[in-house]
Formats: sequence, C-alpha cells, structure tokens
Amino acid sequence: MSTILIKNAKVVNEGSQKLKDVFIVGEYIQQIGTDLNIEADQIIDATGKHLLPGLIDDQVHFREPGLTHKATIGSESRAAVAGGITSFIEMPNTKPQATNIIELEKKFDRASETSLANYSFMFGGTNDNIEEIRKLDKSKVAGLKLFLGSSTGNMLVDDQAVLREIFLNTDLLISVHCEDEATVRANFATYKERYGEDIPIEAHPEIRSHEACYLSSSRAIALAKETGARLHVFHLSTAQETDLFRNDIPLNEKKITAEVCVHHLWFSSEDYKTKGTLIKWNPAVKNQVDQDALWKALNDDRIDVLATDHAPHTQEEKNNKYASAPSGAPLVQHALLALLTAVGKGKISIEKLVQKACHNPAILFEIEKRGYVKEGFYADLVLVDLNKKTLVTEESLLYQCKWSPFEGETFEAKIDTTWVNGSCVYDKGIVIEKKAGKRLTFNR
Repeated sequence: MSTILIKNAKVVNEGSQKLKDVFIVGEYIQQIGTDLNIEADQIIDATGKHLLPGLIDDQVHFREPGLTHKATIGSESRAAVAGGITSFIEMPNTKPQATNIIELEKKFDRASETSLANYSFMFGGTNDNIEEIRKLDKSKVAGLKLFLGSSTGNMLVDDQAVLREIFLNTDLLISVHCEDEATVRANFATYKERYGEDIPIEAHPEIRSHEACYLSSSRAIALAKETGARLHVFHLSTAQETDLFRNDIPLNEKKITAEVCVHHLWFSSEDYKTKGTLIKWNPAVKNQVDQDALWKALNDDRIDVLATDHAPHTQEEKNNKYASAPSGAPLVQHALLALLTAVGKGKISIEKLVQKACHNPAILFEIEKRGYVKEGFYADLVLVDLNKKTLVTEESLLYQCKWSPFEGETFEAKIDTTWVNGSCVYDKGIVIEKKAGKRLTFNR
C-alpha cells in the first residue's frame, strides 16, 4: 500500500485548528501527530496551508442518465474534486428518474465506472411509488428526496394523503424541496398577464416568493412533527424560514434539520441586473435581508448543512428568456473557494465552515468513516492555501457546460491538493484521472 506523510499542516477539525502531521496508509488516515518521523512513499510539506476534511455535498444534480448534454457523473466529479468536494449525494430527477430500485442501482453502477469522488444517490418519491419506498434498504441509499415544488417529470408530490403515507412509512431521512406550487403558479400567471413573454428576471423572487417558500416549509415541518418523520429541508432562501428551526439541542438529536446553499449566501436580488438568468435558481435568490438572515442562522446552528445544489445547464439553455430559461447552475468547483473567501470577510469561521460542510453531513446521513480528519477514517482530504488567490476564467472551468456564475470572480484562496480514499485526484491545477471514488456506506 502507498504511504503519504503530510507535514506541518494547520488541520481544521472538530472546532479547532492545530499544527499537525498526517500519515496516510492506503485508503486510511493511520496516524495524526506532531513531528512524526515516519518513512513514506511521499512526503508533503504543507507549511502555511490548511488541511480540511473533504467536503460532503448533500445535494447535486450530475444529470446522468438522460441529460448528458448538460453534464455527466464523470465530468462533474472531476470539477468537484478540483473544488475540494470528495463525496456527493446526487438527486433522482434524471431520465429515467431514480424512482424505482432498478434505475437507482443503474446510477450506482455508472458512478462506480466513472466517478473520481465518493458517491451516493437519493431515491425519488412520487405520488404513486410508496411500495418501492417500502422496499429500500436504508443501509445502501443516502435518503429519500421529495419535490414539494416544481420538478421534472412526475416528481411533484402534491397529494397530501400520499405525502402523509410516505412520512409514516420510511425510516430514511426525507429531504424536501419546499415551494408551494399553487402560490408559484398564481404569481407566474400575474406576471405573464402583465409582461407576456418578456417577464424580467428581476421578477423571479416575486414569482417564487417568500410566501411560497414559507408556506411549503412550514407545512412539511408540521407534518414531520405530527408523524415523527426525519425531515431535512433543502436550500433555505428566506429569513422567515430560518425561525422554523431549532438550535437548542445537539445535531444528533434533531429530527428536523436545514441546509443552505452557497448561491443564497453569495448572490442577492441586486445581482439579477448583471447576472440575469445565470443566477436563476429554484428557490430564487432573494434580497440582502434574507442573505444576512441565512448567514446568521448558519452561524447560530439553526441551519445545519452547507451544500451547492449544483445543477448545470448548457449556456444556450440559460440564455433563453426568463420563462424558458431553466433554473440551476454549476457550483461544485468553486463552492469551497467562495466559502473560504467568506471566511476572510468574517462571515463565518473556517472551523464552522468545516462543521457545516464536512462533519454535519456525515452526522445527518450517518456516513461511515468520512467527514473528519481522524485516525481510522478514510483519507478524504483537501489542502487549501489562504495566502493565494484564484481567478475564475472560462479556460479554468471543468464543468461540461463550460460556464459559471462566478466567471470573472477572484477568490481569496486556492485549492492546492485533494485526496479521495488516499489517492491524489487533484494537485495544483491538474486533475489526476483516478476513479478513486467509492460508494458511500452508512452506519444505520
């Protein structure tokens, strides 16, 4: 087995920064200490750099199968490891959808052939697949995903009796996209009547409004409390929603948790003027008051997880008029860089960043031996340099779609090296084509 000794790194783990050496044997971290004097195949001097656990992104759309003109598991996992994300959980709204066990396993098989990062997949709930949900092995799948707002195909779960039945019939963590469909449709009709085919992008947060988000989130939380289901609310976007969540109990005791995505922390409604449909997401990027409230809730532990909701489309698709432009954008290559830049601006500490993007996803999804820099854990690690900058250029983009809402941005950090299961998959700007990713396993 190959051995690696990382020397003099500022290891960020479990709420602290400590100057440590880390010794990797094969896939695992074998020893962490000070002034380790051990022979190794490779010795890396990490003086002045920070060593973090690899990020676990609990919400991505890698578009395979069926939407591979936008992205593939291979292409987007390359971008992910270049951005320090070593594990991802991918969503079920592909073609065909992962709403039966056969299609779900096909996605696992494909990832085993092409993914540079570790992987798992959500199983999709619909109005008519409760029997498939009952068959799921909770030790082999990340969780259940329900769209309570618009989605592709038939994945909108709008039958309240079915929703209640799903909440009562699974022990899996249920992740939900919360926007009230009736409210969104009514708002859209109002703007369509006013503007015809030329609805301005600035209307997006009014159409997919604060009210639509809060109404749906509050209903889902009420149902979870009533049924005892384990609920995780994806991509909060409003100040009002943050008050639905608790910070007075430890994470491992919470039955209802929340996630925020990088774009809702970075962009605001003011950016529609310059970014247009490139920053069209569902839920919509909203105003500065909302962004400030999201940062506050993230730091005071009402929000538990940081993620990306990485969702690439072609530039041609995104350049359509508002109503026809799809929602979503590629983010995995630059999410950590954006968050490290936020660290430099005092918006969050690097210790809190690691808690929310590494430790907490591992806790919530009960992922085995990942999310920490610990002896006996898999060597999923990212070395970052906070003394260097990164300019996002078109030439530097690894996404298959070859565009980014961050293009032209200079981040106040640089990703130096990424390891997945002890294998170096990214080093100083170069992706190393190793299919190092493994299927995530769960302590359930």
